[in-house]
Parts: sequence; structure tokens; C-alpha cells
Amino acid sequence: MGAYGAFVLGKAAWAAAAGSAPEPITMGAIALLALAVNAGVAVMLFSFREGDANLRSVWLCSRNDAIGNVAVGIAALGVFGTGTAWPDLIVASVMATLALTASVSVLRQARGEIELATSATH
Repeated sequence: MGAYGAFVLGKAAWAAAAGSAPEPITMGAIALLALAVNAGVAVMLFSFREGDANLRSVWLCSRNDAIGNVAVGIAALGVFGTGTAWPDLIVASVMATLALTASVSVLRQARGEIELATSATH
């Protein structure tokens, strides 16, 4: 998640420098299709959201993907309405931040689980 967040931030910066807007119809269609899939997976994983670091990570990734799909759909409408890349760049920045904060949360939880497991064996 952390690498994904850093990649999206870098790609958004590159797109801002290039100044080209994405194709909003394709962007919106893919967002809707991906939302259907990711929302279904997130619903299936909902009961595992408080599990160990691995289960929590899978849940957070699925949840973030579904949220991201809604945000990309909204960005597609914004790109369509304005003809600029800014709605897409704003959503990309928010999604990157969401991925980075989720990765920090999972890393903290995993570190705690490792410390607990190590102290139990010693």
C-alpha cells in the first residue's frame, strides 16, 4: 500500500507537469466496473477487518479500492465538466494519502504483533 501511494503521488506530479487531461468517459466506465468488483470483495471481507495485520491489510486494501473507485468516478465527471486534469489530480492525491496512511496503520499493527510474538517465545 505504501509503494502504491508513493507511486500515485509521483504519477500525479508527473501528470500535473505534463498538463494533459485523461479521457473522462473511459475513466468513468472503468471506475464503475472496478467499483462493482471491489465493493463485492470489501463486503465479503468486512467481518475480517479487525483480524491480524494480514487480514486487516486485505480489508483496508479492498475498502480503499472501493472508495477510490467512487472518487475516480467523481473525478471523471469533474474532468468531463472542466476539460482539465485537476479533478483527477486531486483525487489521485487523496487516494495516495489514503494508501499511505493505511500502510502506516498496518505496519504499526504488524510491528506490535511481532513484538508480542517475540516476547511470548522468550
